Amino acid sequence: MTPFTKMHGLGNDFIVFDAVNQVIALSTEQIQALADRHFGIGCDQLLLVEPSETVGVDFRYRIFNADGGEVEQCGNGARCFARFVRDKGLSDKAVLTVETASGIIKLSFEENGDVKVNMGQPRFTPDALPFIAPQQADQYALALENGDSYQIGAVSMGNPHAVLQVDDLVQAPVMRVGAEIEKHARFPQRVNVGFMQVIDRKAIRLRVFERGAGETLACGTGACAAVVIGQLWGVLDEDVTVKLGAGNLRIQWTGKETDPVWMSGAASHVFEGTVQL
Repeated sequence: MTPFTKMHGLGNDFIVFDAVNQVIALSTEQIQALADRHFGIGCDQLLLVEPSETVGVDFRYRIFNADGGEVEQCGNGARCFARFVRDKGLSDKAVLTVETASGIIKLSFEENGDVKVNMGQPRFTPDALPFIAPQQADQYALALENGDSYQIGAVSMGNPHAVLQVDDLVQAPVMRVGAEIEKHARFPQRVNVGFMQVIDRKAIRLRVFERGAGETLACGTGACAAVVIGQLWGVLDEDVTVKLGAGNLRIQWTGKETDPVWMSGAASHVFEGTVQL
């Protein structure tokens, strides 16, 4: 039997495995079975905490969506990763340097117990997502198969995001439009889709249809992407509270492409268990 930890970041939930002290090798089918909420443990994503082979880096962090596909980055998962490492006694450092598929990130603990994450620089070039477009722009018109067209912003936060601004988040067609945009032909590797309602220049409400997982209660990289696009469109300030389904995140960005986006929020332990792999 293999031990695991169930965690969540504002309701975005994870199965976390310690792959530092044991060898964990999971097939796509195993991940899908573990993520199943009826016949498995249930999660939005599965996280592996691995040793890093890079000098000066504390750990390697791998993320798998519920469909079994490995992805580059997950902000809520990063905070849970940091909490897991500290709770399990794997490190007592105040600042962790962590390797992800999208690059190196830094995680730190705040006095109130929240975890602050350097999410890296936003990237806007279409090739960075990837996104099929003739040139980089602040907004793109995206036509759906049914003839509807939406104005979106596109940015990579280590993983690809499309952001739409809506007037009423409750009535927004998140499931239908999110599913169509996620698999749109102009996003060859699919995309996470954020629906943003601006409250004022310092606060937004957000729902995210995540690539390979569907709508989740919270998405850290989605919150970063929404704030970055909101700044690009001139509707948000540098320090923004993002109101998600189960709580809030604080996102900070100077507006300079060379500066990183910072995310702060809670990470919660749910339970410990063992599972036969």
